[in-house]
Amino acid sequence: MDGDEDTTVDVGADGPATDDDGLPQDTATDQSGADDLDQRLSGALERIGHVTRTMLSRQAYAEGVSALQLQLLLRLGSVAAGPRVSDLALELDVSQATVSDAMSTLRRKGLVAKEQDPGDRRNSVFSLTPEGDLLRTRLARWDRPLADKLVALSDADKGEVLRVVLGLVAGLQTDGVINVARTCMTCRFFDDTSHPDGPEPYRCNLLEVAFADTQLRVDCQEHQAPLTA
Repeated sequence: MDGDEDTTVDVGADGPATDDDGLPQDTATDQSGADDLDQRLSGALERIGHVTRTMLSRQAYAEGVSALQLQLLLRLGSVAAGPRVSDLALELDVSQATVSDAMSTLRRKGLVAKEQDPGDRRNSVFSLTPEGDLLRTRLARWDRPLADKLVALSDADKGEVLRVVLGLVAGLQTDGVINVARTCMTCRFFDDTSHPDGPEPYRCNLLEVAFADTQLRVDCQEHQAPLTA
């Protein structure tokens, strides 16, 4: 029909490009044939990372703060002792100047309080004000769309995914790619050798309890880095 757009897809004389398994090629890989599955897994994780960054930024914008300020508020609400600027910069992988600027803005908004570090009078520590804690509670829901999707998974599947992801995080910290990871697998008290084949293959030597994949901690307040030789 005259005027209609041509929606035919040109797949070439030999049909669409396929991999050795007969499936269409995945543009997330470089098609070199090396570590194709690894590349696709990395690509899938990158997509999840993009989604989480987008959700975090949207929630921050809706509450009138930046994405970094949101992360700082969440961090201040999850630690027992007030952190210093240097601690926060290390965890978020940004400069101390960037954290200082963000903290100054949060203080002007009445969301964060600054006090002298009782352990080192040369430094300051930060904590949430009551208004900041209320905002942190609202901001903590930034991941709701993703959490809603996870509800459909079984506990066993969620535990397995958690174990795999935290294992990757631990490896990246060991390699120096990330600075801070307060997970079970990076903690001096974590023991995965006592009952490796049992239903609770791990043990926390601090609390003296056994636990399973579903109980692995992502950000434990009792975390302590392994002792160095």
